[in-house]
Amino acid sequence: MSEVSTEAGTRLRLDLWHPDCWAIQATERHEGGILAHAVYDTPTRGESTVNGLFTAYGETEGEVETLIADIESSPLTDTVRELQTQFDTRRHRIAPGSVSREFFLEHDPGNMICPLLLEHGFVHTAPGKIEGGRENWDVRYLGERSDIETEIDEICERTGAEIDIARIGSVGGESRELQQVDRLTRSQREVYELAREKGYYEWPREVSTRELADQLDISKTTLLEHLRKAEAKLLDP
Repeated sequence: MSEVSTEAGTRLRLDLWHPDCWAIQATERHEGGILAHAVYDTPTRGESTVNGLFTAYGETEGEVETLIADIESSPLTDTVRELQTQFDTRRHRIAPGSVSREFFLEHDPGNMICPLLLEHGFVHTAPGKIEGGRENWDVRYLGERSDIETEIDEICERTGAEIDIARIGSVGGESRELQQVDRLTRSQREVYELAREKGYYEWPREVSTRELADQLDISKTTLLEHLRKAEAKLLDP
């Protein structure tokens, strides 16, 4: 792997889990996901809680409602204030799912890992994405590349987190395909990547949809639904 100068910085995608996180717990139990946008200090409750802006998303209204209900009932959260529900218009997507709902949440900032990432030099460049009980953060690290592992180890030691580097590279130069794949939900990405790996898009095809469905232990109907939605998002400019 080539060295990256400190002037350019290093771009990383961190795939992680950490304890006592309401977002991780909710997405581990239910379909859909959460985008973590920004955190604001709240003037009414002192320094013990903050307000954060989030988006819950899913393929149906029911998935989103179930996810938000779980967040509201969590002992790790306080007040949830829902803002609006939006549907996928194919021209402007706020979140990977077909349905999304923005909300403000009052919570203990100690239950989110983004402030600690910032403290150790990892500046997030996009909303955090939580799906399937895991968090994904696109960050930029401007220090020495050789220090990255040490900083991550310190975060893990302080919090009990598990952090993997899912992607690393120099700042700039990310391909359009990678940006498009990032718009897929976890299920859509899993189906699409398996289809590519097994030769579904080769001519002639090297694998059938039935064989792909069997490998993922899902029905053919479900596989086709995920695959078609993935293809629609990837082809959308």
